[in-house]
Amino acid sequence: MLRKRLPLLLYSYLTTELLAPFFASFLILYSVFFLVRLIPLLEIVLDLGIGLADFIRLFSYIFPHLLLYVIPMASMTGVIIGFTRLTNDRELLALKACGISLRQMLPPVVLLASVIATLTGWFSVRLIPAGEVAIRQLMYQLAKEKIDKGIKEKKFTEALGEVVVYVDETKPDTGAWQGVYVSDMRGRQQPNIIMAKSGQMQADISRMAVTIILHDGTLHSTSGFDGQTVRFRRYQLRIPLKPPTKIDGDDVTQLSKSSMSQEQLLTEASRPNAHPQDVITFMSEYHHRLAMPVGCLILSLLGLPLGLQAGPGRKAIGLPLGLFFFVLYYMLSTVGQVMAEDKVLPVPTGLWLSNAIFSVLVLFVFRRTEQERPVVPEPVTLAGRWLLEGLLVRPYQRLAARLHRKPARQLQTTLSGSAGLLVHADPDTGLFHLPGCQMYRRAGLQFVSIKVAQKAGFSPCPHCEQRLTNPHA
Repeated sequence: MLRKRLPLLLYSYLTTELLAPFFASFLILYSVFFLVRLIPLLEIVLDLGIGLADFIRLFSYIFPHLLLYVIPMASMTGVIIGFTRLTNDRELLALKACGISLRQMLPPVVLLASVIATLTGWFSVRLIPAGEVAIRQLMYQLAKEKIDKGIKEKKFTEALGEVVVYVDETKPDTGAWQGVYVSDMRGRQQPNIIMAKSGQMQADISRMAVTIILHDGTLHSTSGFDGQTVRFRRYQLRIPLKPPTKIDGDDVTQLSKSSMSQEQLLTEASRPNAHPQDVITFMSEYHHRLAMPVGCLILSLLGLPLGLQAGPGRKAIGLPLGLFFFVLYYMLSTVGQVMAEDKVLPVPTGLWLSNAIFSVLVLFVFRRTEQERPVVPEPVTLAGRWLLEGLLVRPYQRLAARLHRKPARQLQTTLSGSAGLLVHADPDTGLFHLPGCQMYRRAGLQFVSIKVAQKAGFSPCPHCEQRLTNPHA
């Protein structure tokens, strides 16, 4: 009966031990990513005059972007910390003594990593494209609201860029204008002046533009010394909206490949008249969204053998190794994507290259850990140590030796001088001590120099005598 209930008890215990560091790592990493992303967000908040409610909406649309990188790293870190604690507290040793192998501990890690990878895939495939479209619509809505707030009675507004609008009166119920003056400088050195009895503004968020409709007025156009006046009953000005929509260098209002669903990417890539480079770009994005969740699963499984590298009397190197492998994974992923987009590799090969390499790496590391062998083979360790000593340690030792020569010469000059050094002497032992000696503060007599102390009958203690004879020691 005990054997039947043991796996469930073991799995629930291991899962609990992994969830706590996962959530802690998630909060810490997300806070760091949030602070990095907050600075460019504040620029948009100030430019568009966004309130708290709209800021929360904007941040919720960007939320999935952050999780796409935070969740895999937090998952890997949680597994490493969890098994590091089990190893340091000798709980893992107790489990092995009970006949439980590493392979029997693997199912809860695989289950937890699979759930987290599935969540990452949902963010990558569904939420991020939806968030891109929502950000685009929100930005233009906020730009429209900024224009509406900027156009006030009896005031010139420059909220429309090169189009300046003056409204004499605004009807509160309909928003219609009375007594309108417009200066249009778009593409001209001298503005077109438009005056109308009435007008209104309409926004077309789907086309990202606003339209000013004027009634019963005149248009005054000047070109050099020639002028022209045109009377009209209805005149329309179409103005594309150009809000400050760049967040950390990315224009969030551009409907790009990141805003498309998986089905749209395949549709665009399969169009008969599609450009070959566009096909590669769309397929690269398609495979990238699928490869990221699988990478999250692989990195989480890698955390198990890395967490077991700790132990009583040994340094916990799991986290530094985890950070190294995490950076290496994303470097390989970026290199593979660039090679695929440059037609060096096929798109599936380039986008799944990092996952294939790290799958082999996980099997290799897990196998060596199960056999209780070092993760890094001894020849590789010796080669790395040799390179480290040759490139860093030995040059540093030479530099330190050169810098140490000057203080040693200064010490010799000072010790051999007849003045300027306060010497302490002990009348009970007949010995004097130099600054830096352990007995220096305990001696009661003081002499202004070594020569004066020697004339008074005192001799240096063994430690100070060695310093006098060999200052480099």
